[in-house]
Amino acid sequence: MRSEPLVRMPPSLAPGATIALVSPASWSEPAQIEETAAIIESWGFRPLLGAHVHDRLGYLAGSDEDRLADLNDAIRDPTVRAIVCLRGGCGSFRLLRGIDGDGLELDPKPLVGYSDITALHRVWHQHGVPSLHGAVAGAHQRVVRDALAGGIPAAVTSDIRQFGAELTTRGRASGPLFGGNLEMLARSVGVLDFDLRGHVLLLEINRSAGLGHVDRALTQLTMAGALDGVVGVALGWLSGFEDYEDRGWTVIDVLRDRLGELGVPVLAGLPFGHDPNPLVAPLGVSCAIDADTGLATFSAAVK
Repeated sequence: MRSEPLVRMPPSLAPGATIALVSPASWSEPAQIEETAAIIESWGFRPLLGAHVHDRLGYLAGSDEDRLADLNDAIRDPTVRAIVCLRGGCGSFRLLRGIDGDGLELDPKPLVGYSDITALHRVWHQHGVPSLHGAVAGAHQRVVRDALAGGIPAAVTSDIRQFGAELTTRGRASGPLFGGNLEMLARSVGVLDFDLRGHVLLLEINRSAGLGHVDRALTQLTMAGALDGVVGVALGWLSGFEDYEDRGWTVIDVLRDRLGELGVPVLAGLPFGHDPNPLVAPLGVSCAIDADTGLATFSAAVK
């Protein structure tokens, strides 16, 4: 039996709704903060900047205490209807045990972000609140707006030209979608409980080191039992690995070896992850992947 709580669907955003902008990880340039706020305004929503979004402490957007305070303030503020993370980078992991999960359950609201923000998505998932793996940036930013307003994200087709698309297998799978950045998922083992039985696993991988870190991360998740019962894999961008080889192997070989042990359908070549124009994937709600037709479909993340 799955230990995940029942889904607590946030309400869709009405025109004029408030969206909090927070920096739980690395800092953003002022121009990026202003641009994100302007985009949200153009959607007909009201951006609310966290008190510490302009702070800097090394590569972090201020102290752990202040970044956590901004996030919890957004969770606890009844006027805030969604939370947008200004960027990933590094630092979200430090906040995990201080997040007001009870407050999130009492007033569920979607979180938007990807990369390092995967750590926060896991908290939302543990408390049964859907979230959006994506960014308020790029050519598909309106998809985020539509998802927050109650729209069902359009079906996504695998791109056979995308690096890694040849990892697609055969078969179909459906279940709640959860995942994100591979490195962050593996780092969360032992810190947050994992039970992904019955889930479709979303993976996007960016190269921060060699093939070994991909192998170690997938092996850690497997040996920890975090992937027990996963019914399928939706594989996004493999950023930075396109021309990388290590002793005759590429990341394709590593993934074919590691994911093959799961014995489930894999749909690769999906437009999720580290790219200037990422699409949004709703986490915590129903997803279906069809490796035979190359199609992934999703449910709405708000009601």
